[in-house]
Amino acid sequence: MPTLIAVAHGTRSPAGQAQIRDLVARVAARGIDVRLGYVDVQQPRVADVVRAVPDAVVVPLLLSAGHHVRVDIADAVAGTGIPVTAPLGPDDVLLESLIRHLPPDADAVVLAAAGSSDPLWRADVESLAVRLGASVGYVSGPGPRVADVAADRRRQGARSVAIAAYLLADGLFYRSLRKAGADHVTPPLCLDPAVTDLVARRFLTTASARL
Repeated sequence: MPTLIAVAHGTRSPAGQAQIRDLVARVAARGIDVRLGYVDVQQPRVADVVRAVPDAVVVPLLLSAGHHVRVDIADAVAGTGIPVTAPLGPDDVLLESLIRHLPPDADAVVLAAAGSSDPLWRADVESLAVRLGASVGYVSGPGPRVADVAADRRRQGARSVAIAAYLLADGLFYRSLRKAGADHVTPPLCLDPAVTDLVARRFLTTASARL
């Protein structure tokens, strides 16, 4: 069985770093050899891990097939024959996780995403928001800010506003949602055991196809 190279974005948040390590540890507890690499902020970078582990499958711990998947990870595996699975999102597992963690009394939902100028990334987020019945707010990049969207929903008469955090782990972006004026913020997605299942399934499906 090949090694699973889990590729996260990277964060300076100690809590976020621990959450990603815990996610990887839960996958490894299923008898899978897992190595962790990053596309930004932290070390080791994915290209270094790929060079050290030639028989592997890369699973992007990312929420869309944006720049990091199409460029950073693609460049890291170029010429190696190492397959790259789809990223974690958008996937029904993530949608269902958000729904499970939303309070039943919320009459307005804001889907909060990191933000990107990548059109494919934004299309994934906007599609997810439609399925969730939510308005979209971003914590960085172009587009409406989460706090502004939440305030607008209140002006429209919403009594209880919930933020569905489309963020994998704790960090600066996630913590900013606590100050966005909502009544409830869903937890980071990587804390949900269903996301552990999703990572393992991404890997095992691709690894089995190679046998």
